[in-house]
Amino acid sequence: MLNIILASKSKVRKEILDNNNIPSDVEVSNVDEEPIKESLLKEGATPEIISKNLAELKANKVSQKVSNILVLGADSVIDLAGELISKPENRDEALTILKKLNGKRHSLISSVCISKNGSMIWNYTDRAYLKMKDFSEDELISYLSKITDETLYAYNVYQIEGEGRYLFSEIDGDEDTIMGLPIKKIKEYLELQK
Repeated sequence: MLNIILASKSKVRKEILDNNNIPSDVEVSNVDEEPIKESLLKEGATPEIISKNLAELKANKVSQKVSNILVLGADSVIDLAGELISKPENRDEALTILKKLNGKRHSLISSVCISKNGSMIWNYTDRAYLKMKDFSEDELISYLSKITDETLYAYNVYQIEGEGRYLFSEIDGDEDTIMGLPIKKIKEYLELQK
């Protein structure tokens, strides 16, 4: 398997690559996402377009620094009936997000992009659907109290592989997509590059 660079500080994404025997080095892109999101939202971009753009920007930024190495960028966002929901900045925001999702069906979009020599050469976006159970505010506060800061800010307000699984009455989609990396399609693409 080819050695790639993961343009992400996500430990979960790195674990998914490791678990699938895809050798990777990590180089964080440090793309400032908020102004990009704001600009794209003003232009009427959908959550899916925003996710794709951010994955490409991250991959391209790191890819410009290295020659002839595949760089994988990724981005995940929540789409609640067309409203973009980003990672929380603090615990109050996390509670607000959980209240918004409470009892509702939403989708989680994960986009990945592979760049080489500063340009995108492949991308893929997948969507999973989740329905959150109805919880009281006290139950949501109790849930958040069990989540460490590192987990909360790294994986959005829920982690499907941990505490967060019990939040949902329905999960329809690929778990790797929900965790931020639709690995099956990445593997298919990398197999073709050998």
